[in-house]
Amino acid sequence: MGSLDDPRLRYDYKNREFGTVAPDTKREPFRWVSEVAYKNIHRIVTRGYDTTELVEAGYGIADVIFIDFQARIPLIEEAKMLNYVMILSLEDGLSAPAAMSRIIASGKTYLTQAAGGSILAFGHAYGAYCAFGSMLDKYLAKAEEEGKSLAEIAQVLVAENISDEALGVSGLMLKDPAAKRMLARAEKLGVSGKYIALMKEVVKAAQEASKEPVDIDMLGATGAVMLDLGFSPESTWAVLAVTRAFGTGAHYCEEVEREGHQRLGQALTPKEMYDGPEDRPVPSLEERKKTVRPGIHRTPQEWKDALEDKQRLKGSGWAIHEEIEDPRKRKMK
Repeated sequence: MGSLDDPRLRYDYKNREFGTVAPDTKREPFRWVSEVAYKNIHRIVTRGYDTTELVEAGYGIADVIFIDFQARIPLIEEAKMLNYVMILSLEDGLSAPAAMSRIIASGKTYLTQAAGGSILAFGHAYGAYCAFGSMLDKYLAKAEEEGKSLAEIAQVLVAENISDEALGVSGLMLKDPAAKRMLARAEKLGVSGKYIALMKEVVKAAQEASKEPVDIDMLGATGAVMLDLGFSPESTWAVLAVTRAFGTGAHYCEEVEREGHQRLGQALTPKEMYDGPEDRPVPSLEERKKTVRPGIHRTPQEWKDALEDKQRLKGSGWAIHEEIEDPRKRKMK
């Protein structure tokens, strides 16, 4: 309900009258209430700090992100670590967000639309910070409840999530040292904590359990570092998805300057790019009565055979076996 159930409001929003009624002049009109920030004609204040005074004093964007999400000025080492993470997250080459930004740009849209649309690429596999963080919180709580060490709970975590895209350990970074260097930087700055410690044990357990070579990837390193810096899984997702949007803005500019725009109907998809049924004549309405098949199946075998046929038809959706899991379900109640 946002701020609508705030006890400081002078009316009960849940039990208000509905329908076409005269305005109630005996109560205050609805207002949003926020403890994040306010703005008046003199200044903009976030968590009590004048933003102009912050930047005049020498604080940077990493510092203000801590203030916005955690209501505190960070240690110098914490700000340096967040800056490190954001730089590594800002650009990823022609990745899914960049490609999405470029596709949107080709339709002659605003840069803000393309950069905003690029964030939609952050799902529960690509950039799964929310799912990853919820998973670590769940098993850390379980370790505390059951009196298990980090090494012991890591074995349980891996056994139950070895195939999960949000594990943070995979074969993606076997040659790229960026993820391992990020953890090393956090330890050097003295900002590593229980999340990084757990992830190091998870890597060991996964390497023992996996038939293929695996190591910590950028999701595992970035997610663990952000959690040790005090950011929630949700705020981590917000900070790093928007950080990536800066890079996708550059891709938007290049797409417009290098490739130009496409009008509706301009892009062709030749038959060489198509592998569906061969061209066939459109039946007349009379012929239709003789050739169409009903979608209703009257026996279990008919249903089974039809399901197998539909699963072979790509683009039907019948071969999709799982829905996207809500990462909130990973949390301990």
